[in-house]
Amino acid sequence: MDVTQLAARDAAQAARLLSDVRAARLTGQRPRLAPRPVIDQSWERMLRSGVDPEHDFRAGLLTPEELERRRESSRLRHVLPVLRQGLLSVADVTQHIMVVADEEGRVLWREGCTPVLRRADTFGFEPGADWAENVVGTNGVGTPVVARRPVQVFASEHFVRSLATWTCTGAPITDPRDGRLIGVVDVSGPLETVHPTTLAWVDSVAKLAEARLRERHHHSLERLRAAAAPVLARLGGRALAVDRDGWTAAVTGLPYTNRVALPKVLSPGRRWLPALGLCAVEPLAGGWLIRAAAEPEPRGATRIVLDLGRPRRWSVTVSGPAGSWTHELSPRHAELLYLLAAHPVGRSAAGLADDVFGDPARTVTVRAEMSRIRRYLGAFLDHRPYRFSEDVEVAVLLPDDPRDLLPHSTAPAVARGRSAEGRAAPGDAQ
Repeated sequence: MDVTQLAARDAAQAARLLSDVRAARLTGQRPRLAPRPVIDQSWERMLRSGVDPEHDFRAGLLTPEELERRRESSRLRHVLPVLRQGLLSVADVTQHIMVVADEEGRVLWREGCTPVLRRADTFGFEPGADWAENVVGTNGVGTPVVARRPVQVFASEHFVRSLATWTCTGAPITDPRDGRLIGVVDVSGPLETVHPTTLAWVDSVAKLAEARLRERHHHSLERLRAAAAPVLARLGGRALAVDRDGWTAAVTGLPYTNRVALPKVLSPGRRWLPALGLCAVEPLAGGWLIRAAAEPEPRGATRIVLDLGRPRRWSVTVSGPAGSWTHELSPRHAELLYLLAAHPVGRSAAGLADDVFGDPARTVTVRAEMSRIRRYLGAFLDHRPYRFSEDVEVAVLLPDDPRDLLPHSTAPAVARGRSAEGRAAPGDAQ
């Protein structure tokens, strides 16, 4: 029987059962009931990372200034009305609170039933607190950050004993533009408030928030397009208007592309951009005007570093004679580039589909994702088969423990790469 179904009928009995399951798992015994896979995988990560299951570790709170800075810089602030409307409307009735955390698991906002808020204070579930999985163990904030999926954690499914009287359900919120994680929304309360439909409820509200972000993105590009149109009409040659993150609003003299890879810090002047070469960059209201220069790109050795060693944040850095730039990767792009690095002779679309999905027929999805990757790495990738160009040096930074490789991924080839034998990719830079 599903534990949440049992908990909905008898929370105390379910809590006792899970306490026995947890105790057996921690002592290496065979539990009467196998933990749910998402919980068992999290417990395994906790055992490897050394989180103390018997004692709650309280990380320091963010300073008020840093908390406010994170709130102001987070895209989550734009969807707070959606989250409040979808989740807080019944919070007092159901004895829940709503918690919104950033992509690192830091609590940014917390609202809801007053008695439950006071109870949450007793174990440090408050604004500014660090609820990353490797800090407080399996929980409804930190575990969705790692698993990249909605997760409900009930009673002793929490790895740390002090949270065994609690239930929490969290869903990741991703940037609809590129799939990057931007935070988690969580609904929490005493263990007797558990309900089997809560997971679907929280996930649906998270998806509404993503839809709102997508709508805001489209509206902002429309405003930039209106501002850029008269400027582009006066220009000759190749030029385009992009927003601060490189998303294209308008273009002239160039094939249309959704996004241009920009350096993290961009200022006006002559710059080298991977998709366009040498460019003149000028500010526009809400973005940049980029004019491609006629000069050829500088030639020389290029080094690509694929960084998969940091938890939750993956990136690719390209360094060459014209300078260097870094692009953060979505979970799917991190998987695909890891597989290309692991197969320097190349991989067909069917081969990548088999690697990622276990189904070589899913080539349409693979080709679509590879097309998106080529928008920022096109000069350094070949196809038929897909591979890094021969004149590019590729290095891969991997986690210290191979089992921490892309922990969200269910791709069969990545799962094989988590074994010690399959760990090292060609050009491993560790």
